[in-house]
Amino acid sequence: MSRFIDRVVLHVSAGKGGNGCASVHREKFKPLGGPDGANGGRGGDVVLIVDENIHTLLDFHFHPNAKATNGKQGAGSNREGANGEDLILKVPDGTVVLDTKGNILADMVGVGTRYDAAQGGRGGLGNAALSSKARKAPGFALLGEDGVERDLVLELKSVADVGLLGFPSAGKSSLVSVLSAAKPKIADYPFTTLVPNLGVVSSGETTFTVADVPGLIPGASEGRGLGLDFLRHIERCAVLAHVIDCATLDPGRDPISDIDALEAELAAYTPALSGDSGLGDLDKRPRVVILNKTDVPEAAELAEMVTPEIEARGWPVFTISAVTREGLRPLTFALAKMVLDYREAHPKPEPSRQIIRPIVVKDSSFTVEKDPDVPGGFVVRGTRPERWIRQTAFDNDEAVGYLADRLARLGVEAALVKKGAQPGASVTIGDVSFDWEPQTPAGIDLTRTGRGTDPRLDQVERIGADERKHARRVRRGLLEEDN
Repeated sequence: MSRFIDRVVLHVSAGKGGNGCASVHREKFKPLGGPDGANGGRGGDVVLIVDENIHTLLDFHFHPNAKATNGKQGAGSNREGANGEDLILKVPDGTVVLDTKGNILADMVGVGTRYDAAQGGRGGLGNAALSSKARKAPGFALLGEDGVERDLVLELKSVADVGLLGFPSAGKSSLVSVLSAAKPKIADYPFTTLVPNLGVVSSGETTFTVADVPGLIPGASEGRGLGLDFLRHIERCAVLAHVIDCATLDPGRDPISDIDALEAELAAYTPALSGDSGLGDLDKRPRVVILNKTDVPEAAELAEMVTPEIEARGWPVFTISAVTREGLRPLTFALAKMVLDYREAHPKPEPSRQIIRPIVVKDSSFTVEKDPDVPGGFVVRGTRPERWIRQTAFDNDEAVGYLADRLARLGVEAALVKKGAQPGASVTIGDVSFDWEPQTPAGIDLTRTGRGTDPRLDQVERIGADERKHARRVRRGLLEEDN
């Protein structure tokens, strides 16, 4: 038996970028032809796309982990690594993407809508790209970046034109079965319908969809019954239809009280997407009241009695019997007209492409704070420093020196000095901790001294004085020889 899954937690992992290559061009009569190591390939993205042939999230229920392929490593002779392939995940129309805190990331409505759920890591630079006038032949390359990993919550909100609301056993499933070709389960006990049923209805030249929302009872908006799980399926409906059981034998129930109870639940439930969809709150959606089971004489009399009171609220009323199919034709034409009016007022959205923007790597800002866990230690936070740490192969001394030069040029060295860091202090950047030894980009030791002093200047002056003394001695010796 097929299962209807409308909420899943998906673990997505984008591909890792390929490492750069450290290589030197070699050929006959040209043993050292310069660096020719190429860059690594980009990791693949994880992309969600709306497909008209997908109607449930069942595949993600059984396969909750999705990972794109990694980029390939670069090679010599300037051969760049291949990019990882994007992983395309097909989702049904009406899927809402949320983070684990419940924040809406994307509302995917319309076939072809794309959402980049996770960004692949960038490939590392090869030594050919790292060469410069100061570094003719780098003996190292940068590592590829890791892809984004995150947990997403996918919720399906059915895209139907008409939503059928009513108490259990009001005849909603029976109505769907006679209006369309759908064959939902029908039985004579409450909560027979456990999942929303969709049916396609044709009325003249108009075709629209009808959704049966199961299990609405008083308290559904607070979690009673099944209503809280399936109320979201009517958020996108253009028309809400109350299906009222006029033949119920339950004490204390009548058509007016049933309508009031359902209206109270709709008013208490706030659609998460109402502000973006233009539909407004559920209590402002167009209404139609369907009085069902009028094939029973007592039910027909009750329907005739309450019709004027319902019409006084400004809602159209239709008396039908899903069993004998009485009154279905005028109901179908009325629903088709209401749907057409809605479509004219709310044109169908065009397919869109929603993208998670990658972190702006050009942001050179960073902060230096004292490490609360290490006395005398410091923590450096920033987009660039943390990215450079991840790209560095710490088993290569030249790569570590290149990292130190980059941090110094960015101003990390100066910021640490300003914060009062002492040589040998523990400094943490990302996942790496090291003992800080202050140095300039040129590799000259920078010992902290008093303001306005620099030991290197003293060293230069001492060397200059020694050279002048030696010159005087030479001149004095020459003069003595001449004498």
